[in-house]
Amino acid sequence: MRLTTLTDYAMRLLMYVGQNPDRLCTIAEIASAYNISEPHLMKVTHRLSVKGWLTTVRGKNGGMKLSKSPSEINLGAVVRDTENDFHVVECLGTESACTLGGYCALTGIMEGALQQFLQHLDQYTLADILPASEKVIMLMQSDRIES
Repeated sequence: MRLTTLTDYAMRLLMYVGQNPDRLCTIAEIASAYNISEPHLMKVTHRLSVKGWLTTVRGKNGGMKLSKSPSEINLGAVVRDTENDFHVVECLGTESACTLGGYCALTGIMEGALQQFLQHLDQYTLADILPASEKVIMLMQSDRIES
């Protein structure tokens, strides 16, 4: 299973913002820290705020912060909110034209694998993946130090 770039960026964005709980983070600083384009991060930020993971503040001194504590942000739920298509194989899609529909065991096997993947992610929260190492924290914030 391959997750989309949107989900990858969403996880990184949540990690960055989660590492800075006492202030608003900006799209520009996160884009710089991860070398990601600002327009891409704007889309990610919008999706995460609509889904309730982020609180955003507009304006000159605006930015974003987590809407919940890191321990309340479930990774499985974030992935479900950022992925549009979980069809590991074409036959799992609603538009499948497979002639083996209803007779092939592959569908059930792939669906089971997907469910196990999501159940595994459900065991973790953002708090579990926030960097504990000072070196990692410094790397994530290096753009602010250099500025």
